[in-house]
Amino acid sequence: MSDAFTTRILNVTTGTDETVADLTHDCEQFLQQAARGRDGLLNVFVPHATAGIAILETGAGSDSDLLAALHTLLPADDRWQHRHGTPGHGRDHVLPALVPPHATLPVIGGRLELGTWQSVCLVDTNKDNPDRRVRLSFLG
Repeated sequence: MSDAFTTRILNVTTGTDETVADLTHDCEQFLQQAARGRDGLLNVFVPHATAGIAILETGAGSDSDLLAALHTLLPADDRWQHRHGTPGHGRDHVLPALVPPHATLPVIGGRLELGTWQSVCLVDTNKDNPDRRVRLSFLG
């Protein structure tokens, strides 16, 4: 593979609670090595059927607000056809339709081009799977 494309897997432990995990620092560290000052694109992909990637503000309540909104949209009850795991787990399989499993972001001069309050986050509502892989790929 050429220098134009570099990829790495992050192993993220999300625990047994629903979570919004900030991956921004991991993305920046990856780009320091992969981009080496170049412009390009960073793709962040979570290869799981029950997790997603979101760009949002963290630490000021937006992460908790997102989880609360997902509870409203996707209640953890017995309405779901998909019925294995903890009660309401079927909703976790609908999550990626609302919070997609990927994001592609601009990289300028080797740095992630985010807005002032934006962060790259893994959204995981699946309490049954605490171990996630996230693929970071730089094309530049």
